[in-house]
Amino acid sequence: MKASERIVNQVSERIPQRYRLRVKQSLPVWRAIILVIASVTLLNLFVDFSSNSVFALTGSAAVAVGFAFKDYASSVIAGIVALFEAPYRVGDRIDIDGQYGEVVDYGFRGIRIKTLQDEIVTIPHNKLWTHTVANANNGRLEAQVVTDFYLAHGVDIQRVIDILTQAAYTSKYSQVSLPVVVSVEEKPWGTAFQLKSYVMDVREETSYKTDLIKRAKQAFYQAGFTYPGLPVQE
Repeated sequence: MKASERIVNQVSERIPQRYRLRVKQSLPVWRAIILVIASVTLLNLFVDFSSNSVFALTGSAAVAVGFAFKDYASSVIAGIVALFEAPYRVGDRIDIDGQYGEVVDYGFRGIRIKTLQDEIVTIPHNKLWTHTVANANNGRLEAQVVTDFYLAHGVDIQRVIDILTQAAYTSKYSQVSLPVVVSVEEKPWGTAFQLKSYVMDVREETSYKTDLIKRAKQAFYQAGFTYPGLPVQE
């Protein structure tokens, strides 16, 4: 299993970037194939596969799994379902049960995600039954990034929109072929701006957001914009 993971990771880093996620997303399939082949080979060596023995073996396995490994079986079944429904794949940025990050490993019992704080979190597949999964890029390299800005009531709204739009289109991390949208919402303490744009590679999400904030705030400073006088409380 470890060998297959190393091979897939090495191949994904050496091929054109647009195919990287597709190769990584094939890892669970290769693991399943290897496990099935190994299991059938071992059983064939020690078990006589007559119709009666197959029926007895299947029944015994079902009972054992049902009583002794209920939660584990639930996670494995959910993992198989997820292979076909694909709510998440290796390389996706997901939010599940309050944990947000990149799916870096897809196992039989669960997935491992790498959070923005560089932590590895293991989440069992059976969370699919009880929790909503938010997928930021859904198998694609690019993903939408939402960046919030807060300014005083007296700012020139159109100029702020122009600055944020320019910041998005001139960032080296931006996927400029996808739309950039700025929404405005009035608050009691000031004006809230939300910039929605797309990062070219989801792995650069943090760097992209930092670059947008740096560019926008520099332009705000040069324009003499002021910030809300009261703390922002949502």
